[in-house]
Amino acid sequence: MKTLTIMLSTINDVKDFVNIVNQYDFDIDLISGKYAVDAKSIMGIFSLDLTKKITLEAHTDEESDFFDKIKKYIVN
Repeated sequence: MKTLTIMLSTINDVKDFVNIVNQYDFDIDLISGKYAVDAKSIMGIFSLDLTKKITLEAHTDEESDFFDKIKKYIVN
């Protein structure tokens, strides 16, 4: 499993992000506070507080281009 922090600031960011994560077979979760949602669910993401940083957990050990595709959303 790989963990990192992301920000999704706009509606278009969320739509683009969901389109990217749906291209992959492994599970990806987003965690904000006490809430965890499936990153492939646009409704789930909109239930989070998008004004704050979100923890992403990718349940894979594979090296793929996934992290390159979402690098614009990754923050420290």
